[in-house]
Amino acid sequence: MRYLLAVSALAASCLRQAAAAIPDKIYGVNLGGWLVLEPWMLPAEWASMGGESCGTCTDCIGSEFALVQANPKNADRLFEKHWSTWFTQDDVNQLRAAGINTVRIPLGYWILERLVDRKTEFYPRGGIRHLQRGLQMLKDAGIQAILDHHAPPGVQTPNQSFTGHCTTDVEFYTEYNYHRALVWTAVMTALSHLDPAFGSVFAIEAVNEPIMDANQTPGYGDFQKNFVQVIRAVELILGIPVPGLSLDVQIKTSNFTSALGAAASASNLFNHEVKLALTEAIPILVELGFELTLPAVFNFNMAASPLRNSRQPLVANFMDINWQFNDPANPADAEIGPQGYDNHLYYSFGGVADASPDAYLTSICNLQRVENDAALGNSPLWFGEWGLPTQFDATDDFLFKWADAQKLAYSKGKGWIFWNFKVETSQQAGDLGRQWSYLDGVKRGYLTKDPSQVHDPNVCAPYVNGSSS
Repeated sequence: MRYLLAVSALAASCLRQAAAAIPDKIYGVNLGGWLVLEPWMLPAEWASMGGESCGTCTDCIGSEFALVQANPKNADRLFEKHWSTWFTQDDVNQLRAAGINTVRIPLGYWILERLVDRKTEFYPRGGIRHLQRGLQMLKDAGIQAILDHHAPPGVQTPNQSFTGHCTTDVEFYTEYNYHRALVWTAVMTALSHLDPAFGSVFAIEAVNEPIMDANQTPGYGDFQKNFVQVIRAVELILGIPVPGLSLDVQIKTSNFTSALGAAASASNLFNHEVKLALTEAIPILVELGFELTLPAVFNFNMAASPLRNSRQPLVANFMDINWQFNDPANPADAEIGPQGYDNHLYYSFGGVADASPDAYLTSICNLQRVENDAALGNSPLWFGEWGLPTQFDATDDFLFKWADAQKLAYSKGKGWIFWNFKVETSQQAGDLGRQWSYLDGVKRGYLTKDPSQVHDPNVCAPYVNGSSS
């Protein structure tokens, strides 16, 4: 009771929050290395934390999982320092000055600590408070956000530190881990609508970079449909209009967790798996309501609730159908309400074009991914990861052209999100920032100070129709 009185007092003093909205054109950066730490981006700090660098990250302390497992007593303290310093108000100020209007925030499932099996899974605790802090800074700066499930439970891709656990044992594509990912989705959807700090979140991405061979991702198509239905179920319970869908039960309480339970037990609109995810989100939301001081969790009809500013449905975000091969499920088939699609394109890893400046420019200047995706219903499409790295030693002159040509190609769709906003500046990192840091690229001049502009709008003229991609 004492807490509820305090909550009521706090609610009365809260400011009304502006609703999130997808920009007309996305000019964005990833906040990589922050809440999902990738050691290659900050090698000196990683070493200072007790991490290691090796040829294959499975062979050493090369991921968050391995570091926490090796040093459980100090891990939370080490990561607390990292989260506090890797993304700060100064970074937000620089992004705003650079004209960035969107960030994509890579997240691990372990940011919701109740989802972690502490007997077999080893991850740091306390990240959710830093997500809330970062989102508040971004909202205050007018920068929109995508919550990217970069590292879902069970690991979605082998031998990658970006999954949080560098391993060959891929277990995401199982009933158990699909379910945990849906609970994560329910909680993140609720926070996006009920926490004022999340007021600039306009999309949630289901999973980052699943295995490309669809034969190795059983059940992924069903997960896509359930992912969308979980988002829409939460929104309908909150009274947020969803195009083409209406809740079949009356919500008679303003306590959101009670409403979740009532709808999950009485509604026939959603399947058993979706309703079970809603039910299992309840204790997590109650806990977060106290931890993050979220009065709207307990009374979403109060005057200061973000819902009082006509929140719109979130954009359900997927990697596009052409990310996979071998007859993948089409995420467009899951669509209920607004949906967006993500494609990642890195030439530096090979398989896209021959390793030469002319081949790179010929390929990018004839790129057809936006059109090919649209033909399969995957629109709007944005390019959620790209950068300036190459397979060859790129001259400064080429990097000016390479930046321009990519921005022009990706802007044919909904826009682009550069990987990464920054990387470490250290002796160990060398000149990593030259091709991987957006802010460094702006300082060096490869990337224009106005992200909507390019140095040479005719950069592709000599290469158009040289080939198709």
